[in-house]
Amino acid sequence: MVNIMRVLLVGAGGRENAIAEVLARDAELYVVAGHKNPGIVRLAKDYALAKETDVPRVLDFALKWGIDMAFIGPEAPLEKGIVNVLEENGVPTVGPTREAAMLETNKAFARQLMEEHKIPGRKLFRVFDDVSEMKSWIDDFGRPVVVKPLGLTGGKGVKVVGYQLKDNEEAKTYAEELIKRDGKVLIEERTDGVEFTFQVFTDGKRVVPMPLAQDYPHAYDGDVGPITGGMGSYSCEDHLLPFIPKEDYEKALETLKATVEAMRKNGTPYKGILYGQFMLAKDEPKIIEFNARFGDPEAMNVLPILKSSLVEIGEEIVDGNLKGAEFERKATVVKYIAPKGYPTNPVRGVKLHVDEAKIREEGAKVYYASLDENFTMLGSRALAVVGIADSLEEAERIASAGIKHVSGEIFYRKDVGTRESIARRIELVRAMRGE
Repeated sequence: MVNIMRVLLVGAGGRENAIAEVLARDAELYVVAGHKNPGIVRLAKDYALAKETDVPRVLDFALKWGIDMAFIGPEAPLEKGIVNVLEENGVPTVGPTREAAMLETNKAFARQLMEEHKIPGRKLFRVFDDVSEMKSWIDDFGRPVVVKPLGLTGGKGVKVVGYQLKDNEEAKTYAEELIKRDGKVLIEERTDGVEFTFQVFTDGKRVVPMPLAQDYPHAYDGDVGPITGGMGSYSCEDHLLPFIPKEDYEKALETLKATVEAMRKNGTPYKGILYGQFMLAKDEPKIIEFNARFGDPEAMNVLPILKSSLVEIGEEIVDGNLKGAEFERKATVVKYIAPKGYPTNPVRGVKLHVDEAKIREEGAKVYYASLDENFTMLGSRALAVVGIADSLEEAERIASAGIKHVSGEIFYRKDVGTRESIARRIELVRAMRGE
């Protein structure tokens, strides 16, 4: 009799529902998370409720269940050193150590690493702990800036002149608030262009690319409204994006490879999933930020079309012998449903009605996120409907058809993955590059 591997998943968002689905194909799944995700519960052999950042409790469950390998979903436990603790106690874990996760958890570390190792795609930046020095630097710089807290922001703490901030005077005020609150602030040059997501698997040496995706961070149709954790995303059947030339794809991949190599040389080898948020600028793709895990929603673009075993990829990552990963040549569109008022003042405690059978009849998939086992919304993005097809147009049609079978006090972006929204992005790139 073959022993089935016992895999622990930490986390219970939409990203983790997608991870759980592919892990459960080849392993017995155990979960520790802060709430009971209805999509993950049905896949799990056992499910414990605990804060994902309560590392000692997570370890207790891992040892009690006899876990063979752990997979960390969100960033907060990575910052707490969950990988260090699990591995020190004999549980091989997919995810970067606390030190390596600083690529996401400490934005100044990431910028300084790129500068020190002359990694392509880097931006001009300065870190300040002195208010007057910060203000005079912004005055001397004389161009629009980006103001970033150094730590985790959940995609919501960064402010850009010309978007959230009216001018550099407003930037100075916000930067001063962050220095007073956190002691330091990161100021960068503003880079204009079109953003895209490039996720890779890495064992600390080899880098294996996943299909590119593009996120829709703004709350409302037409790319307006507050920045959210992401209202949806799409990927194309050729694994590229319509506005990205092959040359820029190669440059972005080189940035991620050079970053992994720099981390190895730095004595903080990076193993797990590395997510590069890029801006396709006038001259080259620039790194906006790194994430130390799958994107949410972008995990839901790549994992449903992963033909390889995620369990085997995880084993290869922890063993340091990553071989590769194969993906179907399919397009995907993810549309997130959020409670009314999200992200500024979301309704909570309201039930959703989800007709899963009808969603499946439309050919769509559903992944649950900030929703409990009674289908009560918890205040963040509640669930995602995903269309997968041979063409982007068909994938978008499937996702839109599936979403009709969800009802309640909700809203979603209708334009995610539509031909019109993508045409706008193509036109932006052409105009920027004078084509």
